[in-house]
Amino acid sequence: MISLSKKWGILVSISIVLLLVGCQEETSGNAAEETNDAAEIEEIVGIEPGSGTMNIAEETMEEYDLSVELTPSSEAAMLSELERAIESQEPIVVTLWQPHWSFREHDLKFLEDPKETLGASENIHTMVREGLEDEQISAYQLLDNFYWEIEDMNKVMSNFRDDDVEPREAAAEWIENNRDEVDAWIEDIEAVEDETIELAYVNWDTETASTNVVALVLEELGYDVELTMVDMGVAFQALSSGDVDGMLIAWLPVGAASYYEEYQDEIVDLGPNLEGAQQGFVVPEYMDIDSIEDLPTN
Repeated sequence: MISLSKKWGILVSISIVLLLVGCQEETSGNAAEETNDAAEIEEIVGIEPGSGTMNIAEETMEEYDLSVELTPSSEAAMLSELERAIESQEPIVVTLWQPHWSFREHDLKFLEDPKETLGASENIHTMVREGLEDEQISAYQLLDNFYWEIEDMNKVMSNFRDDDVEPREAAAEWIENNRDEVDAWIEDIEAVEDETIELAYVNWDTETASTNVVALVLEELGYDVELTMVDMGVAFQALSSGDVDGMLIAWLPVGAASYYEEYQDEIVDLGPNLEGAQQGFVVPEYMDIDSIEDLPTN
């Protein structure tokens, strides 16, 4: 017969073995889950073909020898796919940038880019046509003074995400809540009468936010402001020919690099109106991958 003490010893040994097996299975399961997140990715959902974002995304695909597809679409379509995947807790990779309202509404992260093919931090520049400083000095001064932070832009974008709030309303609310900052922009600038200023912008939430804020402040100074929505390349061309007066939309040194290189000698760059922007490959926080190197390769 087995003594009571030996029985207890056997039971304890069995328990330890079962516990160790369970831990190994859990660890193995987690590893499989991490692998599956990356292995299930068959495409990276992009935006408009020909944009600076897609150009550097294509270079990144080549540099890392990724086997997934880079699918062009539009910002709206890309965001729709992102939200659908988040609802279902599915793996997804998108080309995205910060500032962007989606970072306030969802837990997202940029995939690390060890080879730095997606570029470092971006700045968004204000640019005006040649001759604006001499012909419309007040507008020039405001455009030169305009500067805000990523969180400022994100607040405006988040506000007009509401179906009942237009971008102009969201911009007006931000101005009301940040009066000291706005007053600093217009300090010592003379008001005008019966003058018109035209700003070009692209149909991105980031540029819609900044352009509407500046348009309202220009109106405070007495300007009749016209906003013209065009593609990025058309905006640069129109500015270089003097068909529009200014824009606040140029992502540099990467996003708008090709257009800037073509037109830089025919426009006036007033420098950044926002610093520390970023673009890259973005995934939901629930995905267990952290680097572009985790994605499937050829």
